[in-house]
Amino acid sequence: MKVLLLKDVYNLGRAGDVKKVADGYGRNYLLPRKMAVLATPGALKQVDKIRETATKARELLNAEKAELAAQLDSLQLEFTAKAGESGKLFGSITQQMIVDAIKEKTQVEIDRHQVESQPLRELGEHMVRIRLTFDLVPQVKIKVKAEEEKKAPAKPRGREGARKPRRETQPALAGVKEEPKAEAVSPAEQKAESEVPPAAEEKTEPKVVSQAKEVAAPEEKPEKAPKNQKK
Repeated sequence: MKVLLLKDVYNLGRAGDVKKVADGYGRNYLLPRKMAVLATPGALKQVDKIRETATKARELLNAEKAELAAQLDSLQLEFTAKAGESGKLFGSITQQMIVDAIKEKTQVEIDRHQVESQPLRELGEHMVRIRLTFDLVPQVKIKVKAEEEKKAPAKPRGREGARKPRRETQPALAGVKEEPKAEAVSPAEQKAESEVPPAAEEKTEPKVVSQAKEVAAPEEKPEKAPKNQKK
C-alpha cells in the first residue's frame, strides 16, 4: 500500500514523502499513530503544506536536542560482566542497561527503542547510536570489561594449626653418655625437708653405734708359753 507521511519516520522517510509499505505495517502502526495517511489524490494536494510544517518542527526539535547530542557524542560508559576466555560474555549488555547508564550520567531519560544496537555480547569497545531526532543520531562509546574473580580471604591459623617451634638439640658425642638431669624440686618440697624435727635426727644415732659394736673384731687371747721352756 502507498502512504503519505505526516511525520518524520526514522528509516522510512520525512514528512511529505510518499512511501510504499507493507499492509500490516501501514494499517497497524503508521495509520493508527497518525504518522501517515493513505496516498489518495486529495491527500497528495496537501504535500507542500505538510512538508513546510514538518520542516519548522524539525528545526525546533534539532535545536532543542543539539546540546544533548553533543553531550552523548563525548560520553563514555563502562560495564563489567563475566566472560569466557574467548571474550564472549556469559550474559549481555542490554538496551535498557545502556539507557539506565545514560540517565545516571546525564539525568536525561531516553526510550530504549532509541538505542540502535543489539545486546552487546563481547568484551571491548563498542559505538552505539542513539536516535534523538531524524537528523541527530549521536554515538556513545561503551567499554565492556571482564569482571575480576574475587578471591576468598585466607583463614587465620589458630593455636591448633600453628606450627610448634623446633627445639635446637646438640648432636650427642660418640661414646659419651649424657648425665640425667636433676629433677627440679618444688619450693614446697624444699620447705618440707628443712622442717624435719631434730628428734628424728637423734634417733638415728643409736642405730649407727649398735651396728659398730656388732662389726668390731673379737679381742685376741695371750699366747701360751711352750712346755719345754725352762723356768
